[in-house]
Amino acid sequence: MDFWFEFASTYSYPAAMRVSRLAQAAGVTVRWRPFLLGPIFGAQGWNDSPFNIYPVKGKYMWRDLERICAREKLPLKLPPLRFPQNGVKAARLALVGEKDGWTDRFVRGVYTANFAQQEDIADDATLATILHRIGADPDAAVPAANTPQNKERLRKQTDEAIARGIFGAPSFTAGDELFWGNDRLEEAIEWAATSSMSRPT
Repeated sequence: MDFWFEFASTYSYPAAMRVSRLAQAAGVTVRWRPFLLGPIFGAQGWNDSPFNIYPVKGKYMWRDLERICAREKLPLKLPPLRFPQNGVKAARLALVGEKDGWTDRFVRGVYTANFAQQEDIADDATLATILHRIGADPDAAVPAANTPQNKERLRKQTDEAIARGIFGAPSFTAGDELFWGNDRLEEAIEWAATSSMSRPT
């Protein structure tokens, strides 16, 4: 199952914190797929998060997120700097982590910094601290993240998300099947598990 996430996405926070546990219990392998919502929103004529464009929707979202995080026992503090925060650097680093197997830990660290610790996830020092915390080397990871090849990889991954019909985050794909939203995570995992069991060996 592919887990498509955007670091600016509020609902991707609880999804990221529970996807590994739920998928492992179901025997489903998760591929972590960072992408950017900016081009998708831009195609709709939006230059900001819909939660900012529609204040009533934004007010509901934050209260809903509070309920979800309380249920999942996740800390939540509203970002004091700005919303949404710029997650491009973090997304590029998440791609780099695939080679050494630390993407999932890095992603959870960035979401915690953003939505629980009120830190600036676009700040190089914040990202370096997260990398240190998970045992990754910032001096190697940051230059790798900033190569033209890695930047292009993120662009292509965003293009793939668009081609798959993804319009928001978090999203989950199992084969050609698309599920959108943190509240569809269990359904996506069940679909992925059932689909894999039904394939001929």
